[in-house]
Amino acid sequence: MLDKTYDPRAIEAKWYQHWEETGAFDCGRRLDAEPYCIVLPPPNVTGSLHIGHALDHTIQDILIRFERLRGKDVLWQPGTDHAGIATQMVVERQLDAEGISRRDLGRAAFVERVWKWKAESGGTITRQMRRLGASCDWRRERFTMDDGFSAAVLKVFVELHRKGLIYRDKRLVNWDPKLKTAISDLEVEQREVDGHFWHFKYPVDGEPGRYIVVATTRPETMLGDTAVAVHPSDERYQDLIGKYVLLPLTGRRIPIVADEHADPEQGSGAVKITPAHDFNDFEVGKRHNLAQINIFDDEARVNDNAPVAYRGLDRYDARKKVVADLEALRLVDKIEPRLHTVPYGDRSGVVIEPWLTDQWYVDAKTLAQEAIAAVEDGDTAFVPKTWEKTFFEWMRNIQPWCVSRQLWWGHQIPAWYAPNNTVFVAETEDEAYAQARAKLGGDIKLSRDEDVLDTWFSSALWPFGTLGWPEATAELARYYPTNVLVTSFDIIFFWVARMMMDGLHFMKDVPFKTVYIHALVRDEHGQKMSKSKGNIIDPLEFADKYGADALRFTLAALETQGRDMKLAEKRVEGYRNFATKLWNAARFCEMNGATDASGFDPSKAKLTVNRWIISEVARTASQVTQALEAFRFSDASLAIYDFIWGTYCDWYVELIKPLLMGADAAAKAETQQTAAWAMDRMLTLLHPFMPFVTEELWHALGAKRDNDLILSSWPTGYDTLIDNDACAELQWLIKLITEIRSVRAEMNVPPAAKAKLLVQGASALTRQRLLTHDDVLKRLARLESIAAADAAPKGAVQLVVDEASFFLPLADIIDIAQEQARLQKTIEKLHAEIKAIDGRLNNPNFTAKAPEAVVLENRAKRDEAAEAAAKLTVALKRLEAVG
Repeated sequence: MLDKTYDPRAIEAKWYQHWEETGAFDCGRRLDAEPYCIVLPPPNVTGSLHIGHALDHTIQDILIRFERLRGKDVLWQPGTDHAGIATQMVVERQLDAEGISRRDLGRAAFVERVWKWKAESGGTITRQMRRLGASCDWRRERFTMDDGFSAAVLKVFVELHRKGLIYRDKRLVNWDPKLKTAISDLEVEQREVDGHFWHFKYPVDGEPGRYIVVATTRPETMLGDTAVAVHPSDERYQDLIGKYVLLPLTGRRIPIVADEHADPEQGSGAVKITPAHDFNDFEVGKRHNLAQINIFDDEARVNDNAPVAYRGLDRYDARKKVVADLEALRLVDKIEPRLHTVPYGDRSGVVIEPWLTDQWYVDAKTLAQEAIAAVEDGDTAFVPKTWEKTFFEWMRNIQPWCVSRQLWWGHQIPAWYAPNNTVFVAETEDEAYAQARAKLGGDIKLSRDEDVLDTWFSSALWPFGTLGWPEATAELARYYPTNVLVTSFDIIFFWVARMMMDGLHFMKDVPFKTVYIHALVRDEHGQKMSKSKGNIIDPLEFADKYGADALRFTLAALETQGRDMKLAEKRVEGYRNFATKLWNAARFCEMNGATDASGFDPSKAKLTVNRWIISEVARTASQVTQALEAFRFSDASLAIYDFIWGTYCDWYVELIKPLLMGADAAAKAETQQTAAWAMDRMLTLLHPFMPFVTEELWHALGAKRDNDLILSSWPTGYDTLIDNDACAELQWLIKLITEIRSVRAEMNVPPAAKAKLLVQGASALTRQRLLTHDDVLKRLARLESIAAADAAPKGAVQLVVDEASFFLPLADIIDIAQEQARLQKTIEKLHAEIKAIDGRLNNPNFTAKAPEAVVLENRAKRDEAAEAAAKLTVALKRLEAVG
């Protein structure tokens, strides 16, 4: 027997262990079936599950469980990313606590220490994924640094280098002066800070007393200026284009160039150009063949390329000295306070320096062409389609991809240098030496490049590297290309595009047919989550409090294409109540012998109520299937929710109680089997969303079952079971009962009071339905009697259903005048509340100073009050008509 109370803690761990131990998640169980594959975006091995992961994994698991139930040979390929910077920092912090630096250990010992940490602590996030029900094939779990995957990474690097698509170059990078490594744009956090706009006067060479004013937020970089730019059409500077200024403090003579990068509307219209320390300036420098003077070392201290007075200074100390020295020369025109955006390293927390350095680059522009064509031709589709525009914008403006990092943890770049700096790129050291001997002859000593590869370089191989490439494995042949990639918008460029580039280049096919871009999870007020705001939601806390099923269903129900979701704890609690409702319906079935649908043929059902519920099952199955096929997760979840809570629990259960308790054995047997059949189908439809509770009920209600729900069959082919006449009749009945209940609630009719129902203008069909459902109407609508009326009676509330008018005489049950006064008072109170809220919302001082969450809360309260007032106004008019 099922427990009286639904307790997710009692069932969730049990069923996950059962599924994993019995191989329910394993691919290859159905070799004659159509393959279906999703690769899990590999979370960082250092990571813990956050709410974004929970959404991402829930969506993937819904698709995987759905297709598994549809009979496909499903592979959800799991794994984790070695997360170069993040992992190295974790281990370095441990060493710091022990008073040791990684350089004290040396590279080999440090890397060994990282592997030790990974073995002890690297499985946290995959354990947390299990907690939420992720049905990955864990036998096949991969790690971006495991031997097979590492071999694939080296092979890709060597082959791209051989084809000229990887090369070494001196370019600007995002340089972290604390970690002393280049980092990707995704690892840069833009922060708004209060700073200044310094306006400096640069003397025009050969024209004493004439200056050109430039403005900057970074005065120290002027030591590396190599030009001043003005807009070609700026009339103020036409006579200066091609002339020179004398760069203060350095004495260098630098040109004035015409370039559209200069904005005539901003400041003086003239801008200083520092190609070695600004990304835009770097491009200007290339256009005008300007010198690139790097004035900082790897710790952002001024180097020997600057005048002696500034060498060795930290960049901020250099800033103070540059400003002071220019003020002493009377070359500071003005200083303005300025709120501006500054790039910070998301790991180190220090300001990132655009820094000119030698790095390894991928020719992304060449590789991008096939990826662009694949999306244009529909080989890969984005859902929602609007993200394709973002993809094209990024790809058509793509820059060389810096893939080297100055770290120890990661895939060490397979490049070896001879004493004369000739580089040899090979998969192994032996191959590098063979190349060197062939080119240089004799016995030479090679040294390996100390840098490692960007983690995005290795994760770009994920769809085919996890399947065994470069070996020609059976899994690679069967599951590549994969079906769907589920991810967030922020890594379309960093990961999705790069997987497409590598997949098309090495596999000659796209890595996935569909890219589903899911929503961003915000707090209940629509604000982005952050530690500083204190609004971080821990998915595991919700799972422990309400059950993983409730959290999963909440995320699915809120996942609407193209719209961020607002996640409130009340929603999770509400869907826990939904699971409880299902549990209680299952107990109802169990207590009434409705647990065995074996041998039941739904097409043979005779009773209208049973034909109706069978039809509703068929319609719901179709709705859920179509929605999941179109990645409309909200529509799918709400369709099954409405069916279970509304159609089955609220109506079908109530409608069949007399049949289950009655003396008609045939009607009882048919109803028991129908109820069991419908319960089985709705458990199956709900399983992708709520796997734990559905599996528990599947076995509780089917003691003789020899299969798990997870490996059962999806409801399909039910269209012929839809009985439109039965549906029309039951929908009429439900509508009439609902209307009567609504009037009773509006008019404050006591629950125990039974009213008469009079009907006028009823057709023969309606009269027949009233006769057929007389007992049900009286029981569920709390009616004393149902009778025909020639005219509208006095003191009665009217309601219309189809062609008939129905009347509820209430004058003898409630005090009409008293109810009118109550409603009028409540409406006036609501209008006063609306007026007060409008006053706050229309007050600029309030909206400017109040936190965004408070403003949003006020708007929500206003909408609620307005809706309530509108409903009560309708009820008041009904009462006035009665009076």
